[in-house]
Amino acid sequence: MQEPDIIVVGGGSGGAAMAGRLADGGLTVTLVEAGRTDRHYRSRIPALTSAVVQNPEFDWCYQVEPDPTLGGRADIWPAGKLLGGGSALNGMMFIRGHRWDYDEWAREGALGWDYASVLPYFRRLEDNERGADAWRGTGGPIAVSEGRARYPITDAWIAAAQQAGIARSSDLNGEQAEGVDYVQVSQRGGTRCSAARGYLHERKGGNAPHILLEAQVLRIIVEHGRATGIVYLQDGQEKRLIARHGVVLSAGAMNTPRLLMLSGIGPADHLRAMGIDVVCDRVGVGSNLQDHVGTHIVNDVDAVTLNSDAKGLRGAWQVMKFALARKGALTTAIGHAQAFVKSRADLPAPNLQISFAAFAFDFDEQGRLMLRPNPSISTLVGLMRPRNRGRITLRSADPLAPPVIAHQQLSSKDDIDQIVEGIAIARDILRQPAVAPFIKGELRPGAAMTDPAQLRDYVRMASIPLYHPVGTAKMGRRDDPMAVVDSDLKLIGVEGLWVADASIMPTLPQGNTNATAIMIGDKGSDHVIRTLRKNEHIGG
Repeated sequence: MQEPDIIVVGGGSGGAAMAGRLADGGLTVTLVEAGRTDRHYRSRIPALTSAVVQNPEFDWCYQVEPDPTLGGRADIWPAGKLLGGGSALNGMMFIRGHRWDYDEWAREGALGWDYASVLPYFRRLEDNERGADAWRGTGGPIAVSEGRARYPITDAWIAAAQQAGIARSSDLNGEQAEGVDYVQVSQRGGTRCSAARGYLHERKGGNAPHILLEAQVLRIIVEHGRATGIVYLQDGQEKRLIARHGVVLSAGAMNTPRLLMLSGIGPADHLRAMGIDVVCDRVGVGSNLQDHVGTHIVNDVDAVTLNSDAKGLRGAWQVMKFALARKGALTTAIGHAQAFVKSRADLPAPNLQISFAAFAFDFDEQGRLMLRPNPSISTLVGLMRPRNRGRITLRSADPLAPPVIAHQQLSSKDDIDQIVEGIAIARDILRQPAVAPFIKGELRPGAAMTDPAQLRDYVRMASIPLYHPVGTAKMGRRDDPMAVVDSDLKLIGVEGLWVADASIMPTLPQGNTNATAIMIGDKGSDHVIRTLRKNEHIGG
């Protein structure tokens, strides 16, 4: 194989964006992805998300350590086992976060990642169905569309949120990132627009990255303090690939720290305990793990919902609508409307995401999601800035062993209290005149559960991770001992190595994290190219 300029490890949200933009910049790029192709109907048809998540063909299905704050439950965290990564199996809700989040990153040492600095990249990456303005972009690789699974009860819920005193935002990804609006989705023409589709499959000319699929990277080769290539496993054979200018690691918030540690980069004591030679002692590798957490309110309703449309003649009609017009229930995202709100007036940004869906799930005997048989709705109360920080470590020196993921979702009593406050806000919306006539009853947690102590117990029992892991190779100042990469995404202490994925986020942004992960890859490509030009590795 010809020696590329850059190897990108991981073809997920950040990696696909990074590889595509580096190729746009004239570099020869080899993208190495451990999973399969995303050109599969289960990934492309939005409503089939539940057929790829927790399916080992498409999902790494990482087992988290038992969490005592959730009654000892050991959850499964998904991670995309296919090109496009999380963007090829997520719920497709396109949310950028709040201005405050990025300004806070800069205050914590991620200089050049404040809101004003990231906004041009959010605009550059999207092709927004609402059109371009000072905040939104068109013509980019990621299509951002209006939902095509529309139900009148969603309109009623938005009207009810306004009746409850929540301001109507014309665009939660635009000037006003607080209030209530419809969910925008990462779809083009009613089908999923993953990062792989946007940056790789539907490229607009220029050099294309060379893509290796089902090629699992075992470690990064570091020689004399510089990353020079990778060792990977493909077709049962161990292979090496060398790059002229270096390696970009975009394996995700769970796999990036694992690969760094397998390569000798991480907390020295832990590496030695695993029998791994220390190449670079970075105590922050694997630390600072964060995830959003939340719980659902589920109601039976007297209205048409996706549950109604999933069976019988209505279900057959929905299949026809999708086949003929790419509309209807099969285009559904995981949410249809949402509100970002503050439960406490003194907060600098919303602490809660109240996400509404015109459908609801139950669990079967194996714990798998299944649509409820009756018309139902669900309201997710998600906590945006939980206090707990978890950790990812190695299970052993075996490069094929999954990582140890230790994270306590609800170790903070105040986090629990905030979710309880969110339940009160969500219930208040459902009592408003615009939507109340459709509500037949509250199934979970149940209308009789009003005592704060009972609700706190319910939150502990019923809360779930929202599958937005970030922070395990955080970006910060080079003199910050917990920082893993600097503001140019360069690995502190190793030359020729960059990280560009959700692991570099210092803190969680507001809402779903996929759009931010894509932005990191898109913006990060400019940092890599600028570094190479500065070091006179390439012209420009």
